[in-house]
Amino acid sequence: MIRILSFFQEGCMACQEQEPINREVEEALSVHIEPVNPLKDRSYLEKYSLRVTPTIVILKDGQVVERFEGVVHREQLEEAIQKYL
Repeated sequence: MIRILSFFQEGCMACQEQEPINREVEEALSVHIEPVNPLKDRSYLEKYSLRVTPTIVILKDGQVVERFEGVVHREQLEEAIQKYL
């Protein structure tokens, strides 16, 4: 089972650019991309060594298998997710 986390911050322009891409990928692949504001739950900052937003982390069986920092284009994100479906 996979879990997809999309880390963002309020007011982050790149995060605002990533959000509609995430929605398109969710619809195309019938997956859920979980938006997470790490400033509201700071345990994520250390757990995933977050340095920038947006950051997308794909977990399979609780282990990080893919990680993207910055805006990820739809095709690249879909390709990465499909490897684990």
